[in-house]
Parts: sequence; structure tokens; C-alpha cells
Amino acid sequence: MSDDSSHSSGVVPPKLKGIPRLMAAARYSLAGLRAAFASEEAFRLEVIVLVVGTPLALWLGESAVEKVLLIGSLLLLMIVELLNTGIEVLVNRVGADYHELSGKAKDIGSAAVLVAMGMVAMVWLLLLL
Repeated sequence: MSDDSSHSSGVVPPKLKGIPRLMAAARYSLAGLRAAFASEEAFRLEVIVLVVGTPLALWLGESAVEKVLLIGSLLLLMIVELLNTGIEVLVNRVGADYHELSGKAKDIGSAAVLVAMGMVAMVWLLLLL
């Protein structure tokens, strides 16, 4: 870890302003991407899909709008997966004991990922068929 690990909360210290604040925020964001990649197999698979899908979208999309929709749907899936992972981490931090609301929060986050996957499938199928 870097020297900024003392700010593991990801909250940029209020004393930073301008470019230093943006740089600190970028470091925390990159740390979040690394954490998701290290701990979430689903996120790693979605990265692979993005790496394979982006060149395919650029090749198969007939217009700029089609290319943006194809790639954008994959990026949106990754965004939803990151948010779902954040929810899961937070729920796990609160406690390991089962609680109905904790289960509901995780289920709803998972449902959001499922809906995003459905959107990816719909966009790709409608544009490419």
C-alpha cells in the first residue's frame, strides 16, 4: 500500500484543494478498482468482457451511436457491479450475523446487476441482429 493507506476510508482530507485533491481522489478510486478486482470474481469476468467487447463493438457498430451503446452498456454493468460490491462490503462490515435487512440489501444489489446484464444482452442483441 501507499503512504495514503491511512485514509482507507477513501475520504479526501478537507485540507486538500484543487489538483492535489483531485489526485488524492483518483488514488482512492484506483484503490477501489484494485480492491474490486482482487476480491470479486464477477468484476474480473466483467473486465474480461469489456476488454473483448470493446474492440468488437468498435468493429461491429455501424455508427458512433451504436458503438457508444455497445460499449456504454458494458461500462454500466461494471458500474453497477462496483456499487453492488460496495453494498456487500458495507453490509459485511456491519456484522456477520444474519439480518433480514442485510440479506435484502444484498439481494437488491444483486438484482441490479442482473438487470444491468439483461440490458447488456438486449442492447447487443438488438443492435447486432
